[in-house]
Amino acid sequence: MLRTEPMLRMHVLLLASETQDAALELARFGVFNPAPCSLDALAESPAATYREAWLEAEARLSKLLEQCGNSGPLQLPADAEAPALADLQELNGWLKEVWTACLACHESEIQVAEARSHLDVLEDTLAKLEHLNVDLAHLLRADSLLALNIGSLPVTELKRVTEALAMTGHLVTRFDQLGEQVFAVIAGPRSRQAEVRGLLAQAGWRQLPVPDELRTRPQAARAWLEAERVRMDAESGTTCQLMAGLRERFGPRLHEARLRLALARPLAEAALASVRGKGGLTALSGWVPRRHVHVLRALLDTRFHGRYWLDLREPVAGERADVPSLMRYPGWLQPFIPLVKSYGVPRYGEFDPALPFAFAYLLLFGAMFGDVGHGAVILLLAAFLGRRFGRIAWVGVAAGAVSMLFGLLYGSVFGYEEVIRPLWQSPMHDPVRVLGIAVAFGVGFIAFTLLVNTGNRWAAGRTAAAVLDSNGLAGLVFFLGAIGGLASLVGVLDVALPFWLLAGAGIAVVAGYKWHEAPGGTGERIMVTLIETLEMAISQFSNTLSFMRVAAFSLNHVALALAVFTIANGLETAGHAVAIVLGNSVIIVLEGGIVAIQALRLMYYEGFSRFFNGDGRAFVPLRLGEG
Repeated sequence: MLRTEPMLRMHVLLLASETQDAALELARFGVFNPAPCSLDALAESPAATYREAWLEAEARLSKLLEQCGNSGPLQLPADAEAPALADLQELNGWLKEVWTACLACHESEIQVAEARSHLDVLEDTLAKLEHLNVDLAHLLRADSLLALNIGSLPVTELKRVTEALAMTGHLVTRFDQLGEQVFAVIAGPRSRQAEVRGLLAQAGWRQLPVPDELRTRPQAARAWLEAERVRMDAESGTTCQLMAGLRERFGPRLHEARLRLALARPLAEAALASVRGKGGLTALSGWVPRRHVHVLRALLDTRFHGRYWLDLREPVAGERADVPSLMRYPGWLQPFIPLVKSYGVPRYGEFDPALPFAFAYLLLFGAMFGDVGHGAVILLLAAFLGRRFGRIAWVGVAAGAVSMLFGLLYGSVFGYEEVIRPLWQSPMHDPVRVLGIAVAFGVGFIAFTLLVNTGNRWAAGRTAAAVLDSNGLAGLVFFLGAIGGLASLVGVLDVALPFWLLAGAGIAVVAGYKWHEAPGGTGERIMVTLIETLEMAISQFSNTLSFMRVAAFSLNHVALALAVFTIANGLETAGHAVAIVLGNSVIIVLEGGIVAIQALRLMYYEGFSRFFNGDGRAFVPLRLGEG
């Protein structure tokens, strides 16, 4: 559980006619991760045409299912076979014919919807013109000597426009008003239209377009609109009946198409890189966990009865970066995995930090936010929101439970330290001791990360870096020696000389390794060695001191509670209760959020950054089913 599962590189060679069946069986196998084929002798891509046919058919099926509706959950028979290329091309052709038929019906629906939208616009315009009980066809004739403008302008401009246009021989007739806009008809000589347009533009005039359908008397236009709506309803009903007939006619076979395309998906997805061939021979390449090899052999024997050749080997040094990482986690650890994966995926063979992360994160949160009452609220709230937030809510449940445990150690219930007897003591009663424990935890944590990084480098074959580098065994020796020497200086220990000798030996080895690895001339190598060695010493101690924030936040938690009680004690009975409730709510929301972030920061920057590269490749198995 602390390291990725051992992987084997796999090539399975078989007849080209059985490639789709092999891909289907590997998808059923469930733990085959496709990878680029490294067999130089097989340079062709025999599954490329298969993939293109599948993509076209899948796209058409998706469109058809949008129109005809999904036929429910898909159950793939255990003995079903994947379609061959000819079957897939035939299915693609049939889907094209069905889509053509459905497209015509769909376009009819769109046309009806657009026609109804147009009628709605006409209805809105007619509602404004109905007050003009005139035949607009005569008034709006292009060859008429009388020019007519129909539109609206602000009510504040009506009087000024009416007086100004009267001087040009135009008559303004108001026929409706909507809010601050007045609808009016302006009639006058066509010869003076240029003057009228300029004046109307200054007044904020908005021309009301009159469609051809409404260029008649309003009563006739209203009757025409009603007749059109009846016709649209009839067309829509016919279209719906046609679409229902298509669903009934093609529904069963569309379900069959879903089944066949789901069976074809494995080869279509593996075709990009992991399928190569030549002539009548094809190879599928990828990675499989070592512990599943016997299951894989049995599955291939059952399906192909010896008509295949399976090649398995260990990853070589040059391809370890391409090996996918597969981890198995117990159910109780699953909620913490997204927090680890947000930093990155462990490289193949690296130490997986999920388990120590879970314990350390909860320990830090509880130490900084220890209170029985506050922890209980967080626990209950996270459990209540579990259905909405899924597994991640159980991190809140665990954090609340650990907060309650530390609350018992501190003897704190909603900030009250007289309700229960502490199993240990309140942080405020001995701050120096609490700070010392926080720093001691930091020492252990940093030492653990250095030890893990040493193991990671050793597993990756980087023996020199594992033993001699600043984040390896030599850096760990220096760190522990320097910590022991400093502890002796402050009187915690009384063996200063051996520890200082240990620290000196560690930093000397680190400096020698830096010198050996530094490029350039003598002066440049001296500068690089000094800077990197000094940076190593400073960063290890600064990172250790970062854990003092654990003590600081535990003290801050008590101080905030005291502040709430101070405010509440200055108020009357009702005000006292309100202040206590609001104050504790602020502590839970504000400080609880800050503490959660601080604990995460310590894990990421003081822990993961020392040993966890986070640039590995996740194991993505070939799977069966729909996309």
